[in-house]
Amino acid sequence: MLNELNKKIINCQKCSLAKTRTNAVPGEGPDNAKIMFIGEALGEQEDIQGRPFVGPAGKFLTGLLNSINLQRDNVFISNVVKCRPKIDNRNRPPKIDEINACKPYLDEQIEIIKPKVIVTLGNIALQTLLGKKFTITKIHGKPQEKNRTIIFPMHHPAVAVRFPKFKKVMQEDVEKLKEVLKKEKIQLFKKKE
Repeated sequence: MLNELNKKIINCQKCSLAKTRTNAVPGEGPDNAKIMFIGEALGEQEDIQGRPFVGPAGKFLTGLLNSINLQRDNVFISNVVKCRPKIDNRNRPPKIDEINACKPYLDEQIEIIKPKVIVTLGNIALQTLLGKKFTITKIHGKPQEKNRTIIFPMHHPAVAVRFPKFKKVMQEDVEKLKEVLKKEKIQLFKKKE
């Protein structure tokens, strides 16, 4: 089922981003992952390489995962918008019509994977799942529940890359995530030797 959805995403023409993208990136990870990370949209490296979170923010995210003994291979990582929004070859936040075009894909991914915990990275992912009344600055690191799934809001890793003071905040939040995972009896995977 996930393979079929991935093909739809890769061939999507629902919005204008299809004309400027190098790659549409569905996401990656096991289709039965207990933990799902959702960012906002692709950056330059993700668009080029066709994989989510492989640029500087992705490297920081991988480091955060490793710090609590999680491996990228054991989680599903995706974005709300599956193509790179850009202006003058710089990243820009996705527009509402782009979010709305991709949201059914995200909903279907969540339905197929059925994660116990969804970690939203940044405001766009948070608000796409929980609504505009929530802001990352107010509820980061505080688990929410929706449809028997735990939504764990965190800042987007790109914020920590641009503003190093957020690295400590994100490290504290990932430690809180570790406690949530333990409470939910989700196994933490040791680093591969």
